[in-house]
Amino acid sequence: MGLSATELYARGVEHGNAGRNAAARRDLLLARARTSDPDLRARAAGTLAYIASRTGDPAAAEVLCREAMADRGVGEETQAILYGQLGVLALMRGENAAARALLTTALAGMPAQNAEDHARVGRMRLNRSVASMLAGDLNAARDDLRRAASIFADLGEPVERAKALHNLGYVELLAGDLVAALAHMETARPTFEQESPVAAAQSDLDRAEVLRDAGLTTEAEQILARVARVFGAHRMRQARAETELGLARSRLMLDPGGAMRLARVAARRFRSLGSDTWALRAEATEVRAALAPGVSAAPGDRRTVSRSDEAMERAPALAADLDGAGLTSSATAVRLAADLRAEDNAGVAPVARRSIRVRRDASLANRLLADQVRARRAENDGDLAAVRRHAAHGLDELLRRQSTFGSLDLRTSAAVHARPLIVTGLRAAVASGRADVLFEWSERARHLNQSVVPLRPPPDVELAADLAELRQIRQEASGDSWLSNPRAEVLRDRVRERQWRDMRGTEVERHTTLSALRADLDADTAVLAYVWSGEALTCVVVTAVGTRIIHVSEWPNARALMAGLRADLDVSATLVPGPMASIVHRSLHERLEALSRALLDAAVHAAGTRRLVITAPGVLSGIPWGMLPGLRGRAFTLATSATSWLNCRRKVIRPGVGFVAGPRVPRAREEVERSRAVRGGAHLLMGDDATVDAVTALAARTGTLHVAAHGRHAIDNPMFSGLELADGALFGYDIDLIPVVPDLVVLSACEVGRSSVRWGEEAIGMTRIWLHAGARCVIATPVIVADDDACELLGSMHEQLAAGLPPAEALAAASDKSGIIAPFQAHGAGL
Repeated sequence: MGLSATELYARGVEHGNAGRNAAARRDLLLARARTSDPDLRARAAGTLAYIASRTGDPAAAEVLCREAMADRGVGEETQAILYGQLGVLALMRGENAAARALLTTALAGMPAQNAEDHARVGRMRLNRSVASMLAGDLNAARDDLRRAASIFADLGEPVERAKALHNLGYVELLAGDLVAALAHMETARPTFEQESPVAAAQSDLDRAEVLRDAGLTTEAEQILARVARVFGAHRMRQARAETELGLARSRLMLDPGGAMRLARVAARRFRSLGSDTWALRAEATEVRAALAPGVSAAPGDRRTVSRSDEAMERAPALAADLDGAGLTSSATAVRLAADLRAEDNAGVAPVARRSIRVRRDASLANRLLADQVRARRAENDGDLAAVRRHAAHGLDELLRRQSTFGSLDLRTSAAVHARPLIVTGLRAAVASGRADVLFEWSERARHLNQSVVPLRPPPDVELAADLAELRQIRQEASGDSWLSNPRAEVLRDRVRERQWRDMRGTEVERHTTLSALRADLDADTAVLAYVWSGEALTCVVVTAVGTRIIHVSEWPNARALMAGLRADLDVSATLVPGPMASIVHRSLHERLEALSRALLDAAVHAAGTRRLVITAPGVLSGIPWGMLPGLRGRAFTLATSATSWLNCRRKVIRPGVGFVAGPRVPRAREEVERSRAVRGGAHLLMGDDATVDAVTALAARTGTLHVAAHGRHAIDNPMFSGLELADGALFGYDIDLIPVVPDLVVLSACEVGRSSVRWGEEAIGMTRIWLHAGARCVIATPVIVADDDACELLGSMHEQLAAGLPPAEALAAASDKSGIIAPFQAHGAGL
């Protein structure tokens, strides 16, 4: 005997919740055919309506619900259920105000007599929370979601509870707390993975939005590409269009032209589905992309320019339509984008200005955009002080929002939000011609993501296990093929999100002032603070007795010289002596001399000191400063900011020295044994003993750690840069599991001194990871070094360290004594 109508209905609902649309439709149609009960037929119609809307037929969905409600035999409870279903349909069309009203009516008519009733109330609250979120009423959304999560926990319904927790994460995303957002979503995701591919994809759609807001656009787009394939396979046209819109939003900053095209496709798809409000959202993204500076700057692209003009004309009416649909945040974003574009066009067309006002509960992105518009207006008016004031206001607000972000990965990625305001502020600071102003903005730019003091995370056994599994996958793979391993992708996502959750900020350090820095400098030390305004390079030279601004007029030449420099250095380090080697070395020497003249010599001459602290923006990342002739005979350190140098310079290097020799490095054993000979009682790990666990344990109990090993810098995933040890790579994430890191870290490993530049200012690599974890100084190289040079130079450096010299002084003295000019350089507080 077959299933009853009631059983078929229950199974159809289960299939629908899991995304098995065809199976759900089959069971629900059978249920309707096998019963004469008007309530059961109406409820099956309501669920069929949901399936129809999700698979691209919203008009049929509306008809199904309305026809069911018109049956006089349908009871009040079923009427309430159908009101709830109509609310869901309105939500799927993007009609948020109507959805909220319908779901409120449904909740008022729902009894709460049994478990089934409670479950329906929970689902209605879950759906109403989405409408509240879209209306900007985050408190109402939180209340509904917490109540829903409690209901489903009591009922023992893990999937529905996971939905409530996941949506709580989305509320926190809208509130700007990315850490809390990911924590909720991470808690919910395993349940979705067990439920169905569609449930997991719907979860990932929102997770991608968190990553996009964190600045990890590449990772977000990789997730969205996977999600789109799942939705396409299940013929979920609405969800597919939402994914395309997510891709468009992720490309707004880096590829506005691509964002414009994707948004246009999504808008057409939404209109074909009858999702007019979603189409408006897509139009808003298309218009914002068309108004972006990067699009209008496309040389010779007349069509793009005309679309930008069209976008300016369309913006006011579109913003009004968005307001009418309850999408006030999108409306504000469109108006502000048009305002900013008008200011950018001020030199070629008159500007009709409107008052810039944003609501107190406006999104962080809109408040920052409003500050950018105000700053740009002030710039056009020639009021440089107002430019800096508005830019600083936005950056301070961003810093307050991100004050709980302890993760280096998260903070450097989230710098995407600061980039426009930093560039605007730096441009105004350079134009002021005042050293104190320029230094202040140099520190704002450099110190923004070092200003939060991270709290060391508690031991995490699961995180350590995930990293160990990743090590194994990497060991067994060839080259970088492990990065595309599906299991590795899952593990990398999990590792990153756990670290974001566990690394919290404890306090905010304010950046130093020019007067405070000068008061702390001795007569033999100067600070060279390089500033990149997006157009020009400037250096503020600070000494105890004065300050000078050096405009690097040869910056275009310096930039040309930097191109290909790393490749030349790598080749030079690996060539055996001979005629070809002599030619390569001579060419390299000439290039380094020219780069020194263009970039450094004038600033060094102005400083007139033997000891230098250099702070540099991301555009100067990768320069082998120690090989530039202008720094010969001088001790220098590369500090992330003058503030961080001042805060760490008096930190005493604790006793205890540890040496590690990794596998397959020809002179690693000789290097560490020679260095160890001058550092009495030092610990040593070599061969099979040099495992990740052993090395991290050694790091936790020594003041100085020297590692001679092969290294690998992961350009797209710098936290997965690694030192090759006996059992695999020691990743950047492993460093955050060390309870107390060494004060001085020496990395005799090619590549790990390199950095990936994020959003113009933020360079992240192994050196920065160690410094963020608490090291005072890291000595490393951004390029390949000949094994012989590393062995001789670093052995001599340890002699100087043993004699009591600071790290940067010891390195300079070793270079003078040995005559070896190598790209090793001190990072952090080396002086």
